[in-house]
This record gives sequence, C-alpha cells and structure tokens, in this order.
Amino acid sequence: MNGKELLQRLKTLSQIEDPKKDIHSLTFAQFPGTHCPLMGAAMAIRGIKNAWMMIVGTDECAYYTKHMTIHSDDWGGLQGRCVSVVIDQHDITFGCAKKTEQAFDELMRECKPDAVYIVTTCVPEIIGDDFDSVAYSLQEKYNIPVMAVHTEHFKCNNHLPGIERTLTASFSMMEMCEKKNSVNIIGQRMGNFSDTEVYRVLKNANIDISAMIPSGITVDEIKHAPQARVNIVVHELGLALAKKMQSTFNIPYILFDKFTHPDRIEQAYKTLFEFLQVDYPDELVKLKDRAIVAMTEAKDMLQGVSFIYGNTPFRCLESNSFMCELGMIPQLIQCHTITEDDNEDIHIILKHADPYITQPANIAPLQYIYDELKPTLYLGHEYAMRLRKKGIAIVHTDRAGSMLGFEVTNFFIQQLIVSYQEAMNIQKELSA
Repeated sequence: MNGKELLQRLKTLSQIEDPKKDIHSLTFAQFPGTHCPLMGAAMAIRGIKNAWMMIVGTDECAYYTKHMTIHSDDWGGLQGRCVSVVIDQHDITFGCAKKTEQAFDELMRECKPDAVYIVTTCVPEIIGDDFDSVAYSLQEKYNIPVMAVHTEHFKCNNHLPGIERTLTASFSMMEMCEKKNSVNIIGQRMGNFSDTEVYRVLKNANIDISAMIPSGITVDEIKHAPQARVNIVVHELGLALAKKMQSTFNIPYILFDKFTHPDRIEQAYKTLFEFLQVDYPDELVKLKDRAIVAMTEAKDMLQGVSFIYGNTPFRCLESNSFMCELGMIPQLIQCHTITEDDNEDIHIILKHADPYITQPANIAPLQYIYDELKPTLYLGHEYAMRLRKKGIAIVHTDRAGSMLGFEVTNFFIQQLIVSYQEAMNIQKELSA
C-alpha cells in the first residue's frame, strides 16, 4: 500500500458536506470488524436484572450470543437469562411468529421472568414478521413487559444501534410516579457511575439516584424511573429515551457526556443544578480552577505536537477541539459520523488545522499513513511496540471510562503529557 494514495482517498474536515458520503474508510475491511447490533442489545440487557433476552434468528446468531453470555456472571451462565428461537427454512418461508410464541410460553412456564426483550436479527427482519405486534400480544397474555428490539445488521455498521434501541424499548415499562429529589443516569456504557466525580458531587448535594439505565438496574426500578426530576444522559445513545420521557413525563434531560473542556463541563453542571433547583456547589468552582491551571501548564509543553486520533472514551470532535486549544495539531481523525451538534467544535479545529477524516480504520493500512504523516502521538487502540518503532507514542485513555466531570480534563492532560515525554524518549533512542 502507498500512504499518499490512501490519504488521497480521504477528505479533510473542511471538505465534509455529507458525512454519510464524505467520510470514507481506508480499506473495505474494517478493524476489528463490524460488531452486530445484536451484541449491543446483549450488552444493554445484561445490566437489567431478571430481564430476559430472547433472540430470534439463525443458529449462528443464537450460538455466538449464547457463547458470549455464558462467560458473564451477570447473565447466569449456561442456564442464564439468554435464550433463543432458532429459525429454519420452513420459518423463513412461512414466518416464525408462531414458533416465537410457543417458545415464549415455554420460557414463562420454566423461568418466570419479570420482563422479556424479544431481539430480532437479520433474517426475521427480512421475512417481515411483525414482532412489535407479537410482543404486544404476549404482554397482554402474561401481564409482564415484553419489548421487541430490532437488530438487523444490514442497516448499520456497528453495535451501537442495538444499545440505543434496547434503551428506547425500555420506555414502555415506565409508569407515572410521584416526583422525588433524584436523577436518572441514562446510557452508562463503560465503568461504574458511582466511581465518578459527578456521582460524588450529587451525593454531596443530597441528590439521590433513582435509576441507572441500563447498569445494574431492576425491572421495577425502570418502571419507577419517572419519579426522577432530571435525566442525566451520559452518552448520546440515551437521548432517544430521554426525549420520550420528557415528552410523556415532563422530565428535563441534560447531555453530560465525557466532555474534556472545562467550559463544556461547567455548562453541563450549571444546567443540571438549575434543573434541580439547587445552589451551584462551591467545590465545582475549585475543580474548574484546577482544570484551567492544568490546561495552562500543558500548553507550553504540548504546543505543536501532532497526533492521529482513533478510538477513545471521549466525544470525538469535542476532545479534538480541546487538544487544538492546547496547541496540538490533529493530522487524521477517525470518526463514525458528524452532526450539527459538532459545529462549534469543527469551527475550533479548523482554526488550527484541517485534518483528514476517515471511518475508524483497519490498523493495517494505518501503518502506511504513519510513515506519511509522521505523528508524535496516537490516541486509541493500537500496538504500542509497533508504534514505537515508528517514533510514535500511544496515549492510553481507557481509564476515563469510569470518569465524568472535571476529573476527565485532568486525567486527559496528564496522559497527553506522559505520552509526549515518552515520544521524546523514543525519538532519542531511534536517533542514537
């Protein structure tokens, strides 16, 4: 492969007009391969205690999902909460709704679940069986929540829609409740929310957590989630559910993602406490001051440091705009998509650089990109020793999965500085 030719296939940030058409991959193959939305649904349902997952699909879909779940204590092992309806050629021809209903009857006799997510896969979706109606009729018959989650893979290229659709389907369980001075946490994907700065700040302000959807929650807690005064959406996958709850239960929501810039974090905190009608805590003023000091001290060291951005826990373009404000130079950004919410960050980035934009890439062709761009740092998942041979240091960010608030800023800056110092040592070794 030729690095120059690979880069010529890509557009720069300023050239992106239609993200669906203009954000290209370096190769047809993707790394580590596209994850099916079925996997996303399993990840979400795993955290809902005594809710069962019934997969409707081919034997391959059933096998791989069961293989994944039997190794998780949250699922209960081989006899755990993941069951399947395996369809055959007869079902493909005549439909599989009847077989699903029979399997559901067996599940209710033997396991007595509190709720069931019927997860359809590619083949049932192509056949066209109406599983929303099937779920509704089974809910009426057994008087428990039954929700259809559609996870056809041919309409998307990753597992995230499976998480989003599972969260949104959970809305049908919810009931009107008397309000309490509490919040819901929606969309936690990595880490434990109780380990975050935001959790500690809420506890210090005597604000309770009603529900953390879908992390370690019960079906009953989901039903009573509308008792909260505010929904804190910690990943945009939870926005669809939050909007439905706002429309039906009049619960305001705030997107408090894994922001890196102190101003963005402060804005999220202020909106949260305004919704709660609680005074803004003094400790947050001090935490922001520390983050600003960390930024100021880092600017001198990181000025002009080039990087390639891969997969991190942070919001893609927000974290890139933050690094630009530190004086760093993005050369290539791996990004699934771009929305109108990213416009402010795009404006900041373009003041400093006009990086290439690509879909999250197979790391094999990236080797030729490194030789062409010669970045100092790589953010994301890669082989550190292979990068080292090219004079590049990797920035490890996975620990930010358990962070939220100003602590993200401090951690991120620390990792950037440590990695930059490592890169300088690597380059000295290579030049010796």
